[in-house]
Amino acid sequence: MRLAELSERSGVSTATIKYYLREGLLPPGERLTATKAEYGEEHLRRLRLVRALIQVGRMPVATAREVLKAAEDESLSQHLRLGAAIWALPHGPGPEQGTPETARAREQADALLERLGWAAHDRKTETPSPAYRMLVEAIASLARLGYPHDTGHLLPYARLVSELAVHELDVVQTYDTPGEQIEASVALTVLYEPVLLSLRRLAQAEESVHRFDEA
Repeated sequence: MRLAELSERSGVSTATIKYYLREGLLPPGERLTATKAEYGEEHLRRLRLVRALIQVGRMPVATAREVLKAAEDESLSQHLRLGAAIWALPHGPGPEQGTPETARAREQADALLERLGWAAHDRKTETPSPAYRMLVEAIASLARLGYPHDTGHLLPYARLVSELAVHELDVVQTYDTPGEQIEASVALTVLYEPVLLSLRRLAQAEESVHRFDEA
């Protein structure tokens, strides 16, 4: 397809597509002449991913480029490519280093992950994953404010998201190629996080009606 058709099918303006090409977010098309190129379904799929990262995930172009670079690294195994791409996504703040609260939160995070049997987690490496650091900071914040944060309280959350991870990777595996699977995993991670947040709040409202609404 030509640039105009790619724009029409993707809903992205030709000017924006050209910008993505210049920034390396979109691979170049097959050159036909000095001024014309042919684009394929892979470009359409990549545009959808880029839109998910930038428009939904509010990701800076430089960060999106790093995510895509990790996703394209074919020297890595599928597991490591997926991990590298998710690692490159924006995350919340990590814990303050060197404080007693952080040390206790790290112990509690480790106890939780060991209870779950998540042996593949990289928490014991020199540079733990952003997700692990976020977990430590979240537990530290709960502790500082006096809210429940022990392993027994956190286990239900962890077990629910474990089931969710199985479902999500089942969906990812419906895509044909390793590259498509990595792209789908990244896109779905970004696109479904608002879905999860909104459904959780709706569920809380529904449960609140059952418990507290006296009308």
